[in-house]
Amino acid sequence: MLVSWYVSNKLKTKFKTYSKVHLQNGMSGAEIAERMLADHGITDVKVISTPGMLTDHYNPSNKTVNLSEGVYSQRNAAAAAVSAHEVGHAVQHAKAYSWLTMRSKLVPMVSIASKYSQWVIMGGLVLAATTAFGNTLLLVGIIMFAMGTLFSFITLPVEYDASNRALAWLERENIVTQQELSGSKDALKWAARTYVVAAVGSLATLLYFISIYLGRD
Repeated sequence: MLVSWYVSNKLKTKFKTYSKVHLQNGMSGAEIAERMLADHGITDVKVISTPGMLTDHYNPSNKTVNLSEGVYSQRNAAAAAVSAHEVGHAVQHAKAYSWLTMRSKLVPMVSIASKYSQWVIMGGLVLAATTAFGNTLLLVGIIMFAMGTLFSFITLPVEYDASNRALAWLERENIVTQQELSGSKDALKWAARTYVVAAVGSLATLLYFISIYLGRD
């Protein structure tokens, strides 16, 4: 929890810092996203604005690159990094990137498992004290939680690949200067670390639940 808090706050600080590094080309996050889509021959994806801060994401179901208010209209290194990263996911989708395809297939199942796993585990812990069914219920809850953990690890190569695609394009097309590129790299590096911390935290929690089950079995 402490590491997660540290990384999250570090990301916000980095984003704020690189939001002050204004792009020499004067392009906004939305313009950069549209340019990157066009350069990759992607014409069926829309770039739209979404409320909030750091709420940026690519939605494969309706093919939209959703950029937060601090990215969509801003013209700085942070906006360039985030917008290009989200388009990186659109490029993955267009090229049927295997890790993204795998993650997308798991979404419906994982969304249900993640929603109810904690409740099933709690029910199993309560019932385990009085009935054998409690241990079975606890095991079911652990399996459901494990699906979420697996999903978090599958997300890692998806996120790192999107960042690599974004940075390579920004540099190749001379969208940013070397100073601006350095800021973009640093911002995406800390964004990626939030996913690493989430995955490790999920694994630690899963191992904790397993140890409880083995202790009761």
